[in-house]
Amino acid sequence: MVLGWRRRKGNSKQSRGGKPVMEVVVPNHFRCPISLDLMKDPVTLSTGITYDRENVERWFEEGNITCPVTNQVVRNFDMIPNHSLRIMVQDWCVENRQHGVERIPTPRIPISPIEVAELLMQVKDSARVLDQYGCLELLQRMKKWGGESERNKRCIVDNGAPVALASSFDAFANDSVERNVVVLEEILSALNWMFPLQLEAHKSLGSLASLSCMVWFLKHQDLSGKEKSIVALKELLSFGDVQHVEALSQIEGVNELLVELINKRVSSTITKASLRVVWYLVSSSSNSSEKMKLAFVELGLVSSLLDILIDSDKSRYEKALAILDSLCSCEEGRNKACGNDLTIPLLVKKILRISPLTTDYSVSALWKVCKFGEKDEGRTLLEALQVGAFQKLLLVLQVGCGDETKEKATELLKLMNPYRAELECIDSDYKNVKRSF
Repeated sequence: MVLGWRRRKGNSKQSRGGKPVMEVVVPNHFRCPISLDLMKDPVTLSTGITYDRENVERWFEEGNITCPVTNQVVRNFDMIPNHSLRIMVQDWCVENRQHGVERIPTPRIPISPIEVAELLMQVKDSARVLDQYGCLELLQRMKKWGGESERNKRCIVDNGAPVALASSFDAFANDSVERNVVVLEEILSALNWMFPLQLEAHKSLGSLASLSCMVWFLKHQDLSGKEKSIVALKELLSFGDVQHVEALSQIEGVNELLVELINKRVSSTITKASLRVVWYLVSSSSNSSEKMKLAFVELGLVSSLLDILIDSDKSRYEKALAILDSLCSCEEGRNKACGNDLTIPLLVKKILRISPLTTDYSVSALWKVCKFGEKDEGRTLLEALQVGAFQKLLLVLQVGCGDETKEKATELLKLMNPYRAELECIDSDYKNVKRSF
């Protein structure tokens, strides 16, 4: 079989010197029977068949218990490295490097669950006595293991690393954030590639000390530290634990900090994660939800969200609209929205744009603003008619939507209908809408 290592120069079937293009033929016994690619880390199963380690591990992880070639049930899943074959593959790569074939690096021996368990035991012991330097050394070893292969990462995660690291993070945070800042950031960095976390890890990472530490990182750390912290907060709140929301809302200055991160847009990761954290805070069933909405409204978040809807990428639209819809559930939020000239045009514009979710959020927010926003309901409805809301809502009903969106769209049409005769509707794409000042 001929694989695609070809060094073509020009568009013809010959090179510049008139010689035919060289095609490199890979010997069949160098190819993995599963992927048919050149094997990088050949291992032999108990059935006697050799595969590339990554491919055969994925085969078993998908629930298969048979040998892909012989179809025999595999009772011993030990994988023996085939060093002889690997050396032959490497020699063949060297011989054909003039044809563009790169040498396969010698694979490292995968770590075992026992090694991971021993390391995590030492990590917990170091955290118990607050030995940050000893813990740092162990974390560096774990980081090295994880960087060697995806298999090592899975082995580390599957054998309890998230729980051990989360409890260690809580221990160091309870002692002193400033004194243990280096080891705390290193733990948070490791946890970032272990998401999603188990329930027990959530409990430790969701303590008041751990949450306060992550907020401290958002205030005082560099860009990398901020990203790790806000991503961890997003992951933690996504679990839906009301206690975590309550605990975070009690930390002084967290609202101002989140709004500042959204406004500055220092990185896409931070902006998206900050929007998600705000969404969890204002949409939860916790007792502090209404208080949080009012706080964010007073901090000018409504205007910030409208700015995002003007000149941001599409991935942020859903998050911004979801928060705006939630803020419009309170009177203060609706008043702020009604007081901004961009609210109605932007909400109408996002209907049937981007995704079904943006349509749902836009219709919901428009319904709240038009029905409950001002004493002079007619002014808001006339403005919505001017920018083509009636036609958009009719299309929403025609193309189909959820029951809740359907009810709100229908009610909006009924509210607008008496005002249609008063003015001519203008169908505009709002291409010239500028940022508000």
